Amino acid sequence: MMIDTHCHLSKDDYENLEEVIKKMNMNMMIASGTDINSNKEILSLCTEYNNVYCTIGIHPEFASMDDEKINEMLFHLEKNLCNKYVIGIGEIGLDYHYEGYDKQKQIKLFKNQLDLAKKYNKTVVIHSRDAINDTYEILKEYKDVKKVIHCYSSSLEMAKKFIKINCMLGIGGVLTFKNSEKLKNVVKDISLNYLLLETDSPYLTPEPLRGKKNEPYNIIYVAKKIAEIKQITVEDVLKQTTLNAFHQFDLDVIL
Repeated sequence: MMIDTHCHLSKDDYENLEEVIKKMNMNMMIASGTDINSNKEILSLCTEYNNVYCTIGIHPEFASMDDEKINEMLFHLEKNLCNKYVIGIGEIGLDYHYEGYDKQKQIKLFKNQLDLAKKYNKTVVIHSRDAINDTYEILKEYKDVKKVIHCYSSSLEMAKKFIKINCMLGIGGVLTFKNSEKLKNVVKDISLNYLLLETDSPYLTPEPLRGKKNEPYNIIYVAKKIAEIKQITVEDVLKQTTLNAFHQFDLDVIL
């Protein structure tokens, strides 16, 4: 079994969404939400397909909205956390990449959702862009919460620090890129026990399919690259990363 632990499944992104999902057949997808609309859409998908679960959350790009809208999104988030298909909170975190971001509002929104994760015992899926040190310092305060660093791209040193505070690393198509030596070194050195497979579909399409829209089934290319780097079999990669996902998201399902 393969588990794509982070993908975005929207009819706005795929004209053939049903085909994309069915292609995974006996494999699993964990779809990630970023706002009320995407959270609602993936919750609906979970009721349609037995191999789709989800994490719902508020992405840091929405942190600059007015307080009333933020509170509305947080209310909707908490209201749905006991849904049997919701296995985590995400995609949440910090993003300092673009000019004009409000750092303090991002941090407040991030901590609000981490507090909900602690209250409801949910795993969190973390987006961190140009904000790795602040992300780490905040997550240290939530050591008991299970955490996934989505699309990990930082150093080996930081990877080890995150693992010590109950994090796993989401590894996606970037690993297959020619200029990803830093990430390859992380994957080579870090135990497979701390890695999860993800696509971030429809983004970050792996080699040899770059230029095409990404989809969950392409997780196999990430698994193959990990196997190549670690000099083990693809089967071993799939077996361990699946076990990792079941543990990290408290999954107990039979497809």
